[in-house]
Amino acid sequence: MNDAERSEEQTVEESTGIPDTAPLSSQTASVDLDLQKKAFSELNDRYLRLAADFENFKKRTARDREAITNLANERFAIDIIEVLDNFERAIKTDDAHLREGIVQIQHLLASQLERHGITPLESLKKPFNPAEHEAIAYVPSEEKEGIVVDEVARGYRMHDKVIRHAKVAVSKGN
Repeated sequence: MNDAERSEEQTVEESTGIPDTAPLSSQTASVDLDLQKKAFSELNDRYLRLAADFENFKKRTARDREAITNLANERFAIDIIEVLDNFERAIKTDDAHLREGIVQIQHLLASQLERHGITPLESLKKPFNPAEHEAIAYVPSEEKEGIVVDEVARGYRMHDKVIRHAKVAVSKGN
């Protein structure tokens, strides 16, 4: 390389900060392009497999969730069927023991519900709470204003959630 070519190369390098290199051959460029295409293809295949795996996971978890719900409902139904059997037995008995049988069935049903986390709400003589009660009447009484004086339909809680509000009559005072 002569001095003129060196000084021209140094001028290009000084102005751009990048040394002037000879252009890549077309064969090297096509090898790089083929490598990039192969890498892209592999990444695309991985992406498609991952997407398919995720869809399968969503379907499997939905099936599992449905199976768990069905099992829970089945257990609850078996407990309720036991109560129904006792009602049928009570209907077949004589009238003398009917009330006693129905009271026993009520206790059995309450215990079955409690075993599944369902408990009644206590409302009488307590302050009205809109999170637990539904006021259907506002009546004068000897109680202070805002106190529940009558329970028309009992409310129930399942674990920490109210599943049915108690229908109550609330005192409006004298």
